[in-house]
Amino acid sequence: MDDSDSYWTAVRATRLRIADLLEELAPAEWEQESLCRGWRVRDVAGHLALVPTITTWDMVAVAPRARFSPDRINTVLARRHGSRAPAELVTAIRNSAGSRRTAKALDTRNALFDAIVHGQDIALPLTRRLPVPAEHSREGLRRVWEMGWPFHAKRHLAGFTLRATDTDWSAGDGPEIAGPALALLLLLTGRTACLDALRGDGADRLKSSSANH
Repeated sequence: MDDSDSYWTAVRATRLRIADLLEELAPAEWEQESLCRGWRVRDVAGHLALVPTITTWDMVAVAPRARFSPDRINTVLARRHGSRAPAELVTAIRNSAGSRRTAKALDTRNALFDAIVHGQDIALPLTRRLPVPAEHSREGLRRVWEMGWPFHAKRHLAGFTLRATDTDWSAGDGPEIAGPALALLLLLTGRTACLDALRGDGADRLKSSSANH
């Protein structure tokens, strides 16, 4: 997936799978908490509907209210757009699934992992499956491992070897954390929901640490 056409084909497919899932949800499921802290399922959907059409001005306009914090700006916009009717959100995600743009202040290299991770933020708390091809998750792993802010995965997981068992990706040095690329991607982006899918001495340490908090 080295060329941009392949990348954006993967982004489009991921967005459309999320729209398919959202279309199946009962009204109560839209109000449930997602894996993304402080966001309901509908807020995550609002974020996904907004990303391909957002402008830098949209972000600047809410910055004072969000105290100029990028995380709070993201949350304000997600909640605002998540307040739309479910059918409207599904349609918006479908209509912009093939879009290759976003705000100039953002980075289109994040589009794939953003969609993958937020799709799981919706699916996992609802105990629904949203399959992701391992090679798509691998692209997400490569990007998140190298990007630094906001996840700082390389720093937070320093001292561990991470290895995908379903595709060709590994990084780091130390006790091993091994498992499906999707589970590792969720770990790198701060989610612990897939810890049970990970194996190795490093994974055992993480599980022990998580149980003690």
